[in-house]
Amino acid sequence: MPSLRPFHIAFPVDDLAAARRFYGGIMQCPEGRSSDSWIDFDLFGHQIVAHLDREKSSGGAITNPVDGHDVPVPHFGVVLELPQWEALAERLRAGGTKFVIEPTIRFKGQVGEQATMFFLDPAGNALEFKAFADLSQLFAK
Repeated sequence: MPSLRPFHIAFPVDDLAAARRFYGGIMQCPEGRSSDSWIDFDLFGHQIVAHLDREKSSGGAITNPVDGHDVPVPHFGVVLELPQWEALAERLRAGGTKFVIEPTIRFKGQVGEQATMFFLDPAGNALEFKAFADLSQLFAK
């Protein structure tokens, strides 16, 4: 697989202090630049930016069925090494994070087998973190 460039995503939050506690504290994402209306975080080498939107409302949840689970849409996250994924799951549990989809193995014994978990940040943004025993399965059909 070729070397990947960091991605950038900006997303709305309704409370910057809560975002700082969650991403900076529980998720252990180093904080970059910030202002009174946004915060940059380093999410495993990728730049994510929490932008304050006091009017944010999640509205109705949208989900799609995947391997017997209702996957929230939209969502974002990072494909981690399995030990990183396991450590993150433990930090989230210790921090009292409620999972939308508990840490599990999806597509067990099939092409694309992966460890996955879904949870919401304090503003209701859905995140998914994955790990593959064999990273070559990331785009396998």
